[in-house]
Amino acid sequence: MDQILSKWQPVALSLLRFITGLVLFQYGVAKLLKIPAESPFAKVHLMSLFGAAGTIELILGGLLLLGLFTRPVAFILSGEMAFAYFIEHFPRSFFPVVNGGSLAIALCFTCLFLSTAGGGPISIDALMGKKN
Repeated sequence: MDQILSKWQPVALSLLRFITGLVLFQYGVAKLLKIPAESPFAKVHLMSLFGAAGTIELILGGLLLLGLFTRPVAFILSGEMAFAYFIEHFPRSFFPVVNGGSLAIALCFTCLFLSTAGGGPISIDALMGKKN
């Protein structure tokens, strides 16, 4: 089983990067573009902490989606998610299941992993590497 699944590891890495970027990108779209309108983030003001987070998530989430500059982008996003957790969630409660910070923690450590592992073979980074 290990041999069968391990051959798919590079593709799974690209898929993990893509889905993580998509999740972050959609939060940026909700915060900045107000789509969907019924999102709780539709009332976020651009010149606020949530607006700054939305800008980071929109731009860097899009880069992560494409797999462009994956390592530095993922590192910055990991820091943003850690910041989001400690500023927004942690003051409510120590326990993530109570404070609603589980997604922020998961995204933080997923991005930290991507910053060390790279974007995988299905990424613009990989295409640029093949040209050099």
